Amino acid sequence: MTNDPNWNLPDVPSFDLSSPDFTDGGQLPDWARGSDVGGEDRSPALTWSGAPEGTQSFVLTVYDPDAPTGSGFWHWTLSDVPASVTSLDRGAGTDDALLPEGATRRRNEYGTDTFLGAAPPAGHGPHRYVFTLSALAVPTLEVPVDVTPAVVGFMFREHLLGRAQLTGLQETPAA
Repeated sequence: MTNDPNWNLPDVPSFDLSSPDFTDGGQLPDWARGSDVGGEDRSPALTWSGAPEGTQSFVLTVYDPDAPTGSGFWHWTLSDVPASVTSLDRGAGTDDALLPEGATRRRNEYGTDTFLGAAPPAGHGPHRYVFTLSALAVPTLEVPVDVTPAVVGFMFREHLLGRAQLTGLQETPAA
């Protein structure tokens, strides 16, 4: 796959991640687009099952490997999601009341800790938004709250037990 977001990550068992708001490889809802392109910056609902035995927490990332930056674009990072949690409500990316107790929002590419909706450049073609849920063998990830998503990923590598992924598409037509 071009710009494979997993190309340099360890091989680990997979488990199931789904959404009532979009199908894997399908179009993200318009409300999941960025507010600067007519959306609401609202994260979709997610549900998962089959995490590996020994899972103590999860990290969720949302990444656009097709962004024309040379390094992709991180839209959201959420860590320390307790192992007992099996879903996130729609809008949890911006509403603290919808987050599971103990979960910690981390930085995105803009330096904020909220979900940034899909906003590919006009005429750039469809972009993939890869929702990755990583199962970890530790209850919390010991990193400063303001580190980048890339550092979060680097720091959880040694604790990684499994990975679930779901990809949504979005495109901004040429003007």
